[in-house]
Amino acid sequence: MQIALLVWSGTTFAADKVYVANEGADMVSVHDAVSFEKLASVPVGQAPHNVQVSPDGKFAWVTNNGEPAQNVPHKGGGHGSHGAMAQPGAVWVIDTSTQAVVDKVPVGAHPAHVVVTPDGSLAYVTNGGDNSVSVIDTSARKLVATIAVGQYPHGLRVSPDGKEVYVANLKGGTVSVIDTASQKEVAQLPVGKGPAQTGFAPDGRFAFVSLSEENAVALIDPATRKVIRKIAVGTVPIQLFATPDSRTLLVANQGTRKVPGKTVSLIDLETFKVVKTVETGNGAHGVVVDRDGRLAYVTNIYANSVSVVDLKDGSVTKTIPVGKAPNGISIAP
Repeated sequence: MQIALLVWSGTTFAADKVYVANEGADMVSVHDAVSFEKLASVPVGQAPHNVQVSPDGKFAWVTNNGEPAQNVPHKGGGHGSHGAMAQPGAVWVIDTSTQAVVDKVPVGAHPAHVVVTPDGSLAYVTNGGDNSVSVIDTSARKLVATIAVGQYPHGLRVSPDGKEVYVANLKGGTVSVIDTASQKEVAQLPVGKGPAQTGFAPDGRFAFVSLSEENAVALIDPATRKVIRKIAVGTVPIQLFATPDSRTLLVANQGTRKVPGKTVSLIDLETFKVVKTVETGNGAHGVVVDRDGRLAYVTNIYANSVSVVDLKDGSVTKTIPVGKAPNGISIAP
């Protein structure tokens, strides 16, 4: 017991790995969470937009646009960049023990984000090209349902209790609520302009959605399914992530390619105010927080880098070059 306590102490777990979807390079890079040494580069399908590690840490799920194109350059770089792809998409599965692709699951057109339920049994994938969400049985790695949602679904997250999925409909100005028992959309909430990504406080008090065309974040009461307030952040906010103690929400402000944003807003979830703005790199896009709430990892999509933020004092401790147009990011134990 004493040994276990020693192993699980410290600011970052010794075996943690960070997975980065490099959209412009058709690959996922794997890095040690402490040193950020590159451990592997995993070739995947065209324009991998998002990566999500399963709760048990055994697999990383990656959205992309199918088999890599031959001699067709693409830029990547932003929450709408994959929208021009013509063919149906897929989710590729990486075994985190070997860093090898072990399966490929066809989904809908232009898949954006993928999330896995807390019990690890299902994966949900937004298909921006056909306004749907694909549901995958993670054990069988088979599609088990397709759910119609709002216009151009993009980011999505599962509620802490696993009962609902909130989907940001980027061009619809709404958040779809999916009931995970029935696999049906049970509500569509008007939230504002350009909803890009959703999130939840781990304690279940709040849901969130970034409003990329309002430079704001909307807070939603999950009990009433109503927007209760909006908080101004930086330009073109995209991904957001709450700390494990449910006290702080991090929001990555991407800006545009012409006028890049390069900050992360830290919102106090008691006062609902931005208490700190951290400068990372051009095109701050993806953000994830480690399990003990000490470090955040931010993809800088226009700078081809990832910044590591110490949340104790809000300082960037290092910025590391990765692949072209890094987008989604996830942590695996």
